[in-house]
Amino acid sequence: MDLADATRATHEANESRVVEYGARVGFVILGVLHLLIAWIAVKIAWGVGGGSKEADSSGALRTLAGSGTGRALLWVAVVGFLLLGVWNLSEGFVRRHDKADLVKLASKGVVYLFFAWTTFKLVGLGDGSHSENQTQGFAAALTGSVLGRLVLAVVGLVILGIAGYHVYKGFAKKFLGDLVEHPGQWAVRAGRVGYMAKGAALVIVGIFFFVAAWTADAQDVKGLDGALKSFLALPFGRALLTVVALGIAGYGVYSFARARYARL
Repeated sequence: MDLADATRATHEANESRVVEYGARVGFVILGVLHLLIAWIAVKIAWGVGGGSKEADSSGALRTLAGSGTGRALLWVAVVGFLLLGVWNLSEGFVRRHDKADLVKLASKGVVYLFFAWTTFKLVGLGDGSHSENQTQGFAAALTGSVLGRLVLAVVGLVILGIAGYHVYKGFAKKFLGDLVEHPGQWAVRAGRVGYMAKGAALVIVGIFFFVAAWTADAQDVKGLDGALKSFLALPFGRALLTVVALGIAGYGVYSFARARYARL
């Protein structure tokens, strides 16, 4: 089989109903996870029972894993995220895309494959390690050298770039380009606030990486959970965290519309 045959086969696989439905299921699961993250964040903001949980994808996954129905849903999530990752990667490299589209599709593919692996570790291998500990473990391996701290700074810069793109994509409604047709005003409003809220949270994550690079202290590195909890240290912190949580819930709602209207 030559390269042309492999390309044709990959393209045909991407067009199959199995891959399409699996990818759409992945968007549904993504919506559920963001709604759970938002709910956990609200509980953290107001000190409601269970507020010590992580307000990120790991915390949401562990919440789902706490019931039999949730564990079954997580197995579906593994397949959905896996197909989303494979579709984005193969779509980027098989079709003729410019460099910007290739980078975007490849990045999405890697992220979805990471979600698939994280979900599989939790539900298949029983690995419930906290994402914050994993993030700080990654940072600890880098803070011991100048080159490592430079890597942390670059990671922080990349995260800030992603955050800025999220805010821009939400404000300018660029996410509509990912859909085959207009999903309705309710989905547009949810998508706008959702992308901007995620961007706001990621800005703080990026700043944490810069601080860790400057102080050479891995404890300064925090993920989405730490970023959301940091709002509590600000004036009107509870209200701010609640607003951001509602925005993240909006992204979850938009993900349901994307499951139906996504351009696949």
